[in-house]
Amino acid sequence: MIDFNKLIDNFLFKEYKPKSIGRYYPSEIAGCMRKTWFSYKIPKQTDAKLFRIFESGNMLHEFITEAIKSEKNKEVELIKSEMPVKIKSKNFVVSGRVDNLVLVRMCEKNKCKEVLVEVKSAKFLPKEKRKEHEMQLQLYLKACKHEDGIILYIQKDNLETRAFNVRYNKVLAGKIMRRFQLLHKSLVENKMPPPEARNNADMSWMCEYCAWRGECRRG
Repeated sequence: MIDFNKLIDNFLFKEYKPKSIGRYYPSEIAGCMRKTWFSYKIPKQTDAKLFRIFESGNMLHEFITEAIKSEKNKEVELIKSEMPVKIKSKNFVVSGRVDNLVLVRMCEKNKCKEVLVEVKSAKFLPKEKRKEHEMQLQLYLKACKHEDGIILYIQKDNLETRAFNVRYNKVLAGKIMRRFQLLHKSLVENKMPPPEARNNADMSWMCEYCAWRGECRRG
């Protein structure tokens, strides 16, 4: 018999490449800074289950992209997909990819506006947008110099969606960049940041899925 689980894991497997200090990613700054610090200092191979989760998310993003591109949906137009962006600071670079940039044709006075769309797959649709996802989108808005964005959640089992509008917030974007500065400083000076997830009840769930729980406790 064919072991299809092994077949899928072999197909999705990617050799872990150590991350470079000075190059950071929007998706990681809203999480526990100590975990992010460990990911640079003590790199570990990604678990096979995570590769499956990532691929599932990629497939749903491709589905949304095709729906936007469809001629059946004339109120929106796909401008770009998987658009690379960079924010250059004095000592480091923040780089990522915007899921979709779309042109929305508005009803009033035939106006149009460009909107960044960040797609997130979910087991259940959240009632509120998640903080880490808004922080990620704020960085993309800053990098692209756009004012309007959408966080789009899509439920894995039935393709139901829930969207949250996000306006660019210069103050919040500045706070996020200062977190990157703190991360960079702690990495360069080899000083472990505080265990944010352990110290914050709202973030404690992150510890359950952290690959560096043992190192964190000993640290």
